[in-house]
Amino acid sequence: MTKKEDQFDGMLLAMAQQHEGGVQDLLDTIFSFLQRKTDFFTGGGEGAAEKLLLSIFRRYEAAAVAKAESDKAERAEQEKRRKERLEKKRKEEKAEEEKLDNDSRIVELTDEQAVKLQEEIDSKKLAKEAAVAGPSNDTSNSNKNNQDNNDSKKADGSEEEEEDEKEKNKLKPNSGNGADMPNYRWTQTLGEVEIRVPLKVSFSVRSRDVVVTIAKKHLSCGLKGQSPILDGDFPNEVKLEESTWVIEDGKVLLINLEKVNKMQWWAHVITSEPEIRTKEVNPEPSKLSDLDIETRGLVEKMMYDQRQKELGLPTSDEQKKQGVIKKFMEQHPEMDFSKCKFN
Repeated sequence: MTKKEDQFDGMLLAMAQQHEGGVQDLLDTIFSFLQRKTDFFTGGGEGAAEKLLLSIFRRYEAAAVAKAESDKAERAEQEKRRKERLEKKRKEEKAEEEKLDNDSRIVELTDEQAVKLQEEIDSKKLAKEAAVAGPSNDTSNSNKNNQDNNDSKKADGSEEEEEDEKEKNKLKPNSGNGADMPNYRWTQTLGEVEIRVPLKVSFSVRSRDVVVTIAKKHLSCGLKGQSPILDGDFPNEVKLEESTWVIEDGKVLLINLEKVNKMQWWAHVITSEPEIRTKEVNPEPSKLSDLDIETRGLVEKMMYDQRQKELGLPTSDEQKKQGVIKKFMEQHPEMDFSKCKFN
């Protein structure tokens, strides 16, 4: 669209908003102006005004129909891509679940097993700390330790109070783990962010009436010819190829953003806006398949080792040691290992 065609959009949009009867009232005002202030109807001879009007009407009608078809095709393509992404995600989750079901190493811990595992970890940690510190009967050292502990508690208390004070100034998350702001509402999951921007106009908005720009770390959106409703930076990057927007019911701009980092809650959708208390978000039910590779590997190892111990079998580390020893023995058959004891 050239500057000549859109330079009056702001003025015309303002006029349209003042006509509660919609397009009919707007056209009535325009033709009344032409009749009262110009010779549009009589200056070109009989039938000239109607001929001119129909000529211009048909030109823009053709453009409007072509644009509508293009928008329809674009929406259909976006919906197709969205369904393909959902189907792909569903298949990946199903495959992952089947893999987990078939993998005998992966078991879910009962509450009793989880408590037992935590106690074992804590006892090993305490034993290690005691070994590093060593025994001591020195009263002065004990007093010093007590003083250090008191100081540490005070410092921790101050830090907690300071943190609580900071959290107090933040917003409570809404039911969608986001926030309800004056001009928009946003919600989130660990993987996506959804923004709903009400377009406060008296007519049904189409895609050509809005301007939406999504960058990796920036968003700008609003009605064409007016100041942006939202304009600012994201706290984290989004995937451009997976982020989309549509007009819902002609009244709401709906923006879907795909997060790059799917293990982090956003405190705000625009960095200049107030933050929410991310500690109070309602996390989604999680599965092993939702974890990143490193964390999942660690959890699987812990679960496998726990199960091996309960069965009286070697843990993964012990199996690794045995494998190294066995390989060494196979490489040196001339050596006698019958009297060796391996721990």
